[in-house]
Order: sequence, then C-alpha cells, then structure tokens
Amino acid sequence: MNITISETRTIPQEQIIELYKANKWSSADKSDLLYKALTNSHTLISAWEGGKLVGIGNAISDGYLVVYYPHLLVHPEYQGQGIGKMIMEVMFKKYKDFHMQMLTSDGNAVRFYEKMGFEKAGNTTPMWIYEGKEH
Repeated sequence: MNITISETRTIPQEQIIELYKANKWSSADKSDLLYKALTNSHTLISAWEGGKLVGIGNAISDGYLVVYYPHLLVHPEYQGQGIGKMIMEVMFKKYKDFHMQMLTSDGNAVRFYEKMGFEKAGNTTPMWIYEGKEH
C-alpha cells in the first residue's frame, strides 16, 4: 500500500461521490452541494492510492480559535490501515495551537476519535437538525 496524503481542492467530483456512496453517507445524494461544501472548507485533506481517492477529511474553522471536523471518510476496502489517522495528524499539525478542536461522532467512530485524543465534552449534549438517515 502506497498512500499519499495531500491538501488540495482539485479532487474530481465523481471520486468524492464514489467514496461517500461506498460509506453509505446520505450527503452523496446531494452531490453538487457536497462538492461545493468540501472544496470551500477551511481545509480539505485527501488520501490517494495512485489515482484513486481512498480517504478524505475536512475542517471548518474561524481560522484562529475554533475548528470543527465534520467529515472523515476512508473507503471501506482501506479501513483499518491508518489512513484516517494520517489525515487527522495533518489536521492536528495545522490546528495544534487552536483553543478548541471539535467534532460529532457516533458508532464505531467514537473509539477511533478517543484514540486520537478526543473526549466527551463535559456535560454537553450534541444537537442537530439533520436530513440524513445513517445515524
């Protein structure tokens, strides 16, 4: 496995949609909006094996104090190989001095993020208005 991690906004839309569909994320159904959202993120990190997109993560930030990590996906055939960790390590390096780094996680992803150093935020309660079906 030869994985390349890069920060770029020039990712073919069809590869992004393929990755989201492989992970059964409902945002793949809004392909144009998903593409615009990702390519307009504060940071967009991608993982490649050759010319194939195998992972992606993005950050939304005010640029100074707070960063939110809304998406981190690794193609199911590549999960468990450290790709998600590599993407998050790039994010951590970029946002290391920020006051708050946050995300929302559920299911098996909770254990992954705990290993990355995240913890439950005090007595907070995650809340949302969400059109998706996968949670």
